[in-house]
Amino acid sequence: MAEPYLSLDVQTPITDKGEKPSREFEAYLYEREILQGSGSPEGVVVATPTRLYMNTAGTAGNILYIKKSGTGNTGWILV
Repeated sequence: MAEPYLSLDVQTPITDKGEKPSREFEAYLYEREILQGSGSPEGVVVATPTRLYMNTAGTAGNILYIKKSGTGNTGWILV
């Protein structure tokens, strides 16, 4: 079963009492961050579907991947 996607609503605090990002907000941002590394993520990078990955060593047509299926390190497709 896939992990639930995090979402924010108007009730969710984005800062804590010290005016730092709240845990909920940091988790939300982390889930949307573009992962990156050198080479293909297939068989290497664990993520949930819809996550993006940028191959920093890639060439034209071999740079951006999206996690299409599964929650392990497979299921990445080149965009």
